[in-house]
Amino acid sequence: MTKEQVIISVHELPEFFEPEQLIERIIALQKMEEGLEQIDKGEVVTVEQARQCLSPWLR
Repeated sequence: MTKEQVIISVHELPEFFEPEQLIERIIALQKMEEGLEQIDKGEVVTVEQARQCLSPWLR
């Protein structure tokens, strides 16, 4: 995560906000970065693979 990404997130917030809103945005940014890194590493599954793994709970 870059400082610039955090600054952009701060600018997107309303004039008055709760600190939790900023924290949630920072956490969301981090999760998105982690997901993109997983894609780059090939750590992904197809929809069909996910359905097979989750099938016991999707009945």
